[in-house]
Amino acid sequence: MSARSVRVFAVALLAALLGALLPATAAHAASRSVQGGRLDWGLKSSFQSYVTGPIAKGGFTLRGGAATVGGSLFRFHSANGSYDPDTGEFTAAFTGGVAFQGHRKPDGAYELDMTVSRPTVKISGGGGTLYLDVSSKAKDTGAVTQQSQVPFATLGLRGINMKGGGSPLTLTNVPATLTEQGAKAFAGYYQAGAQLDPLSLSADVKAPAAEQPAQQPAPQAPQTPGAPAATPRAQGGFTDAAVDWGIRRTFREYVSGSVGQGRWTLTDGAQDGGALFRFPQGKGAYDAREGTLDAAFAGAVHFTGAHLDLKLAKVAVKVENGKGVLSADVTTGADTKSAVPLVEFDAKALKTEGNLATVTEAPATLTEGGSRAFNSMYKAGTEMDPISLAVALDAGARLPALPDLGSTAAPAPASPAASPSTGPAPAPAAAAAGSSDTGLYVALAAAALVLVGGAAFLVLRSRRANAAEPAAGAPASPDAP
Repeated sequence: MSARSVRVFAVALLAALLGALLPATAAHAASRSVQGGRLDWGLKSSFQSYVTGPIAKGGFTLRGGAATVGGSLFRFHSANGSYDPDTGEFTAAFTGGVAFQGHRKPDGAYELDMTVSRPTVKISGGGGTLYLDVSSKAKDTGAVTQQSQVPFATLGLRGINMKGGGSPLTLTNVPATLTEQGAKAFAGYYQAGAQLDPLSLSADVKAPAAEQPAQQPAPQAPQTPGAPAATPRAQGGFTDAAVDWGIRRTFREYVSGSVGQGRWTLTDGAQDGGALFRFPQGKGAYDAREGTLDAAFAGAVHFTGAHLDLKLAKVAVKVENGKGVLSADVTTGADTKSAVPLVEFDAKALKTEGNLATVTEAPATLTEGGSRAFNSMYKAGTEMDPISLAVALDAGARLPALPDLGSTAAPAPASPAASPSTGPAPAPAAAAAGSSDTGLYVALAAAALVLVGGAAFLVLRSRRANAAEPAAGAPASPDAP
């Protein structure tokens, strides 16, 4: 076999191998979608202190499902965007907002009036920017401006490698610096270059559809001819409902802050929606004509911390004559009291729409029993977080979705570290599934080296064989192979 033939064969074989592998490379390089996650950020803690302090005498309100966590962090939810593990490009938009108001005037208006919402993080080429929707009132003229997706802050990503991350992708305590546009949108309270609070985020990354395992259809139970598909429920009965209640914002802040030094855990199906807890799997009876409801729900929430051990379980709701009562089993330490009425809420807005019966963010106040449950931390009549309720009236009804906090939704630490993490931390499962194409490239390079080495060996062997062939009439070399 001639050297030229060997080279042609090696090139053809390498091309065939590349052709087989490159489509897989293209599939692995496809951008992943970001769906679910949360961003924790305090904007600027000194600004919060100013707004709520003795000078501005103001406060803040949460909007769009935003929550508080720890002493000074706001939690935005339901990340949505994209991530490319090959380039490290990342975009995630979050839901929720915070409205700050202070310096109330005699006419009821506020001199300080600013709302930030819909934070979006974009990272590309080693740089990052935080964008915000901002509505603000200038402190000198009082003029109100509303701007969408202002490049509010630059993110310090030094030492952070965004490539090859898995799911969830996390960034912790990333420094943020106010931009020129951000300073203007901030109504002139701070100048460009001011250090804002660091931010942390976690986002769930989904592989392209081609890489996800195929879903097998659930087996169908055989039907007896002429038999109904399901057993009809009793008149007015239902088998799915949910009640959403955040207890009280300041109580959650106390628990997870530097004073309470605690946390909460959810069990038996309860879910964390950031600003609220969802108690699901409601069962009971609802009479639309009479406006009555009697429902029991699954799930429990357990608060622990310094001098705190409180568990609420077996949540139940009763509605009659436009008034609702939420009760629960209350465990403090080793003592449990059953069916304690915790709060009363305005249920006159309970209504049926389509295949759902709902009441949304109904004002709620603490009862005498609720006050005792919280060890008299709050007096009876204290305003608590509002209550939302949804009852599925038939099998096709879909309950309202919870804010999506992603797969890492534990409360943030009360005193986060000052330095960012070294980069996104891939989950072991995602790494094993091949979240990065590095292994493919290594295999491809190894295959190419093998081919090249094999071709070189064949060429060398061919040349030796050709050199060893005796010329016509010439004697063979004594050391020829």
